[in-house]
Amino acid sequence: MVEYITREELRGYATRMGLVETARVRKAAASRSLAGSTFLSHSSKDDDLVAGAIRILEDHGAKVYVDEIDPEMPPYTSDKTAELLKTRIRETSRFVLLASKNSKESKWVPWELGIADGEKGMSKIALFPASDSRYEKAWASWEYLGLYRRIVWGGHQSYNGNIWMVLEEKKNTATELSKWLKGY
Repeated sequence: MVEYITREELRGYATRMGLVETARVRKAAASRSLAGSTFLSHSSKDDDLVAGAIRILEDHGAKVYVDEIDPEMPPYTSDKTAELLKTRIRETSRFVLLASKNSKESKWVPWELGIADGEKGMSKIALFPASDSRYEKAWASWEYLGLYRRIVWGGHQSYNGNIWMVLEEKKNTATELSKWLKGY
């Protein structure tokens, strides 16, 4: 059975890193080369979850990019902001949406997902659900989110034991997270 990571667990990953390490991880995620990186889209209301998500993804081989600390982003929303985001999404190899109940309220998250879908196609996009409980799906109240693969923890008939995987629920297929991030 697969489980979604909870918001509390993601906060725990960040807390165990400590404030200095959390700041370093976030800064690195905004300043690295985009080639081969994974774009992490998230609501600004989920800032407390970002470092934990980055840690899990990077523990599986990702080089994560987040836009909020990108020194080239303008300090206010403009045409340049939209063009830079499109470029960043295009230049990264994978797109992960940290999906939560806050994602729906974000003005940028749905737009970024739409850009990613047009640029990358569904095979290079995954949702990373962060729920209040392991089985809650309130974050998936948008009908179209059901189209995308999900990053989950658990067991699957394709693997022995529990692992982080990218699950395609409709086909009941899974790929190890590390392999998906590398493009296998």
